[in-house]
Amino acid sequence: MSRAQAESVIKNIIREIAQECASKGQAVSETLVAFMVKAVVLDPANEFNVDRTLTKDDVQKLIKICVDRLLDSRSSALDTVKMQVYFDMNYTTRADFLDEHRRVLDQRLQPVIREITDSRARTREELESLYRKIVSAVLLRSGLGSPTDIAVVREATAALQSVFPQTELGTFMSLIKRDKERQLVELTQIVTGIRLFNKECGKGGEGIDDLPAILNEAVPATTQNVDAAIQRACGIAFRYTALIERMMSGEVAGGPSMHALKEALINVRQHEAFLRIILNDVISCAQQVEMLESQLASRLEQLQATVQSKTAVPTAQVYPQFINLSHIWSGFQDEMVLLSVLSNILASLEPFTKTHLEVFTDELIMPFLEGFHVKTDEERIRETTGEEHKVNPDDFKKLPVDWLFPETTKNFERLPLQYRGYCGWALARFDRILLPGNPEIGVLRYQDRYYVFSSKQAAYEFASDPTSYIIGVAEGAKYSPELIQLLELHAQFATITPYTQGKDQGKMIEKPITKCDMGVQTEVHPIESNIVKSYEWNEWELRRKAIKLANLRDKVTHSAQTNLSNMRRDNVTQVYLPKDVGAQTKRDGTSNVPKPQTFLAGLRGGRTKTTVMTKMDLTLDVDQT
Repeated sequence: MSRAQAESVIKNIIREIAQECASKGQAVSETLVAFMVKAVVLDPANEFNVDRTLTKDDVQKLIKICVDRLLDSRSSALDTVKMQVYFDMNYTTRADFLDEHRRVLDQRLQPVIREITDSRARTREELESLYRKIVSAVLLRSGLGSPTDIAVVREATAALQSVFPQTELGTFMSLIKRDKERQLVELTQIVTGIRLFNKECGKGGEGIDDLPAILNEAVPATTQNVDAAIQRACGIAFRYTALIERMMSGEVAGGPSMHALKEALINVRQHEAFLRIILNDVISCAQQVEMLESQLASRLEQLQATVQSKTAVPTAQVYPQFINLSHIWSGFQDEMVLLSVLSNILASLEPFTKTHLEVFTDELIMPFLEGFHVKTDEERIRETTGEEHKVNPDDFKKLPVDWLFPETTKNFERLPLQYRGYCGWALARFDRILLPGNPEIGVLRYQDRYYVFSSKQAAYEFASDPTSYIIGVAEGAKYSPELIQLLELHAQFATITPYTQGKDQGKMIEKPITKCDMGVQTEVHPIESNIVKSYEWNEWELRRKAIKLANLRDKVTHSAQTNLSNMRRDNVTQVYLPKDVGAQTKRDGTSNVPKPQTFLAGLRGGRTKTTVMTKMDLTLDVDQT
């Protein structure tokens, strides 16, 4: 089967699964279905051979298993996969968030901008309407008040008239479209700066929200909400981990399902990982807001010093400061957008954790933990910190491994730890149990990857045969495919790759394996640019030029010559060129003489035996010619 045929078959399977789930009242995205198909195929319990073509029975079996898993409303593993897919589809970097927001804003403003740039206003009423549209565009782009608020419109109009009076509309309309758009952006920035400065001076600021004050309240509140959610998730994870350890040691009999507990623990740890990513972004927002506040105060103070109640200030001094003030305020608006997006993601992640909370309630869990101290991650790390818990590198001289320690390694805390800092030995030995690793024990470097462990014994056993434990972790991930995202096992599963290579947080999408070396060499400028300044695409503009040229026929051009301009003009003199003349000096004469003719008679013979030739001269006389 060719690659195109295989992709077509996979798309049909995904579409059929999605349709069957929809027919049973459960709407699922194709991304979620694609991940579930991969998870079912990877699971060894389903006995799918990825090296051979799927038969019709295999396809039906695959569809049935996927539909059953997607419709399982009591599965914590399914909730974890849904959480990962949601986060993958909705979270991106700070720069990408803001770029997308600006792109959407520009797209919404495009009809208004196009109406302004394409306008051919001529009459007074049309020019006034165009000016009002420019005021509305400035307000919409700046985000400082509503264009339907009369007080806001009056204030914006007054600020715009001080920069761009209505008499300048003629010059504005003579510009090309690109220059018009550029001038509109610049006018928006200047007007925004003027209104912000007037608000600071107490002379305006109608409809302008106090974004610094709002952010100073919203950022700590969001940080507190995220931190509280992290504490709740950690508390649940600690209880699940303690119960699993007690059940594995045989201290608890008749407890809940071990498999369901491990799935719930994976769900909580994944939720915690996403919450920490959001918390880091909120902290970055707080730092950015603090920097913007200092810049805003400095710029307003500088503007006050520049103006100082002067009646007139050179535009070259004040306009750049207004533009810079507008940029600072745009930074506050960006932080508001980013904080809103992060809050929405935070609220949307919560439903993906409800299943295990409904199954493993406190009434069910706490009796099994009665009288038992539930250890936190910090307590586990504290118990394994100290010289007696450190690995001795001399014990591994014969093995191809290296040990790194905080006191001997630069940037030790920035090492890219495998399995997101969880103990690889516990993952393989205890079948997917998540125990936090302690870097103080020693970080194992094996094949340019770094591993941490929960105890000294775990470190020694893992280092004695790293390959088998690494394979064991990968095999465990086949039974719980949500671990591929949580533990960042993309290297072991080549067909599931991070959505954005090289970022701190891995994201998964289906991606075919294609590798090739390719080189392209092109000229720097194969085609020279040819911009015709006089080109016009508008038919009415061409008609206007044609009428102007036609009117020249009825015009008279006057000119004058002065002594001073005599040497500046081109002088031309016209003369007759010499012509060819011929003369005849003699006449040619000719004469005609008779042509000699002779006849010889008697040569044919006759009656006599001898031949007698007679020669006769037949030449005419000169007179007869």
